[in-house]
Amino acid sequence: MISLIQVAAFGGVVMLGAMSPGPDFAVVVRRSAVSGRGYGMAAAAGISVGVFAWVVAAATGIAALLAASAMAFTVVKVAGAAYLLYLGVKALRAALRRGGELDLGLSDPGRKSSWAAFTEGLLTNALNPKAALFFVALVPQFVSGGTPLGDTLMLSLVALAGTVVWFLLVANVVGALRRVFARSAVRRAVDGLTGAALIALGVKLAASTRP
Repeated sequence: MISLIQVAAFGGVVMLGAMSPGPDFAVVVRRSAVSGRGYGMAAAAGISVGVFAWVVAAATGIAALLAASAMAFTVVKVAGAAYLLYLGVKALRAALRRGGELDLGLSDPGRKSSWAAFTEGLLTNALNPKAALFFVALVPQFVSGGTPLGDTLMLSLVALAGTVVWFLLVANVVGALRRVFARSAVRRAVDGLTGAALIALGVKLAASTRP
């Protein structure tokens, strides 16, 4: 039986991991700034579901198999890098073609559905093999082969909740500044900076190797 202290420690480490700058953060910031708070929250929910899945995979040994297999690691790495590059190029293209200020009373024609934002967040996290390595290193410190399923689910839910709290905070803070981001120059700057960051992260991921 996992103690409350262990649960709190696990949640704290996951929260710190979520707070570190990376693809997840860039996606939530861009989606919140460009499309609005609700879309940023949808992306945050997708990322959180990805974290939940990685914790379950780590607890059941699936993530360890990914980390141990050079081929599986490479496949996920290449797919993840390609997706980040795709998002980065799309953001840079949006930065180059944006026109005047956004009318906050009208729908943003560049926005897609909340489901698309959710999928964007989910794929960004799920296609990141570094997330697998992170949880493969972390989860075994709290669960073992004989750990009850209930404890595994509890840790997974704690990871999901911590990630949701952080990224919903990010989405709401950025979304609250929507009037600032409605200005054409600001929106183009956000698209350009996050696009460049996503491309850099994609290249870094593509060049990464298993530890």
